[in-house]
Amino acid sequence: MNFLVSSTIGFFLGFVFGVGCALAVMYSIFLGGYRAAVRDAELPTPTPRLLKERARLHTAKPPLG
Repeated sequence: MNFLVSSTIGFFLGFVFGVGCALAVMYSIFLGGYRAAVRDAELPTPTPRLLKERARLHTAKPPLG
């Protein structure tokens, strides 16, 4: 194979599949967790789990550095 063919295959496998897989992962995270978290945060009365996590975040120590 010459350089053009092998570089085209490498570009396709690296860029198209790499970016496509990264976008698929980010979209699944958005569908699963992020959208549900935003929906729970906008409720008139927060859920007990949200209140518990907010309390845990407020008592957590900041990282040193």
